[in-house]
Amino acid sequence: MSLRAGDPVEIGGYPLEARLGSGGMGTVFLARTSSGRPVAIKLIHPQLAADDEFRIRFRQEVAAARRGG
Repeated sequence: MSLRAGDPVEIGGYPLEARLGSGGMGTVFLARTSSGRPVAIKLIHPQLAADDEFRIRFRQEVAAARRGG
């Protein structure tokens, strides 16, 4: 999927190439590192990002993804 009108063109210094999907938590984009490696970036809905309990669960999700499981 290509980026849509209103989508950011970069997040955290990563240029975005495409919108991969969206759901209840937010939107996932395809980006590339400076070396060209593809990465997925999840942009969380603002109301969830402000929720302390959600941020704890999201950090756990990130840690699990880094471990490969």
